[in-house]
Amino acid sequence: MTGLGVRASACALVLSCFLSACGYHVAGSANLLPTEIHTIAITPWRNGSIQYKLSDYLTESVSREMITRTHYKVVADPAQADAVLSGVVANMYSSATVADPVTGRSSGAQVVVLIQVKLTDRSGKVLFEQPNIEFRERYEISVSPQQYFDEMPAALQRLSKDVARTVVSSILEKF
Repeated sequence: MTGLGVRASACALVLSCFLSACGYHVAGSANLLPTEIHTIAITPWRNGSIQYKLSDYLTESVSREMITRTHYKVVADPAQADAVLSGVVANMYSSATVADPVTGRSSGAQVVVLIQVKLTDRSGKVLFEQPNIEFRERYEISVSPQQYFDEMPAALQRLSKDVARTVVSSILEKF
């Protein structure tokens, strides 16, 4: 091997050691929770809004996201868990965002959901808390009364998946 080849190999080795020690990681892959946490109970979310089933969608989506993205065992009984994740739908409202200029009817809407999330350990110590997170989801409204289809439930299901991704990432990264 020539002197240039040895120097290039040495530089590559030093560079790889440096990059592996810099703390770089892909977002959502870190886990900053205490090592003694192995099971998490996800309690049914409370619903402070008037929207039927919204809290069910959120509980289901957060549970599914926690199961698929983490190594934690998700249980239903808080007494059997090392930590308890609870959530509250604090408020929900929707409003028209686009109107048909001919009929004056709304053709687009946006739903806004405000949530509160808390993760506590067995002793009651708060491991993670976000008291006010806002999520938005747009959806279409048919301008023809004969073709009307309520798109809000589908929008709330999409929103619940976004909430789940954000909540689980935030818990793992402690944001």
